[in-house]
Amino acid sequence: QVQLVESGGGSVQAGGSLRISCAASGNIRGSSCMGWFRQAPGKEREGVARLYIGADSTYYADSVKGRFTISQVNAGSTLYLQMNSLKPEDTAMYYCAAEYSSEGYCLDPLKYRFEFKYWGQGTQVTVIS
Repeated sequence: QVQLVESGGGSVQAGGSLRISCAASGNIRGSSCMGWFRQAPGKEREGVARLYIGADSTYYADSVKGRFTISQVNAGSTLYLQMNSLKPEDTAMYYCAAEYSSEGYCLDPLKYRFEFKYWGQGTQVTVIS
């Protein structure tokens, strides 16, 4: 029902900026939760940011708060992650994900178990020291 394709990854020097994109097609709607995740070798998958489409409300992991911004255009047809002040520890494969949910379940991952059903293929972000 939902197809997700990430793009925009690459290599950047520490302190630099990068914007990655997720093109969504299919049945994205106001009750959709969309998010960015990342996984580096030897580490657990980490939720980075989430956005609830209908309310345009957001959640950020503490590790990226103040540096990254998640946003949407055209009701979730495109999802962005603007990454500023990049650090070597931000190096990871970044994945876009989507699922249907309530706003609360979407934006409170510390409280609620929320399983994303739809995933993109990932885009690699490498931050050079």
